Amino acid sequence: MKWLWAFVAGFVSTLVFHQGLFQLLHLAGVIPMAAWSMKPVGPLGLPSVVSLALWAGLWGVALWALIRNAAGASKWLWGFVWGALGPSLVALFIVLPLKGMPLAGGFKPAFIVMVLLLNGVWGLGVVALMKLYKQDRAG
Repeated sequence: MKWLWAFVAGFVSTLVFHQGLFQLLHLAGVIPMAAWSMKPVGPLGLPSVVSLALWAGLWGVALWALIRNAAGASKWLWGFVWGALGPSLVALFIVLPLKGMPLAGGFKPAFIVMVLLLNGVWGLGVVALMKLYKQDRAG
């Protein structure tokens, strides 16, 4: 059951933390497009934000497998670090090229930092939600 909660935490963290920060960056003029995109994406034609959240649910399970035994501040630190690294590396080096975009966003430092920050905040959201769901104990 804990793994289902990790999936839910990853899904919800995308909608609240990742996309919340995305929208703040948009409002600050850092990102040209707004968060919570409802543009359909293939192959199922789901809204972009729903597709992202579903993948993030799977990432939530993977993240929780990595950090579930950490305690205290180290759980938060590792939630940010692994949240930033795992999804970001896959997005930058696999997903972007598959979508016809430049590898690692053209290696633009600001873009890479933004991706790491968005996903790191998503990881913090997973930790926060697992605590909220009272699932943050090892096991």
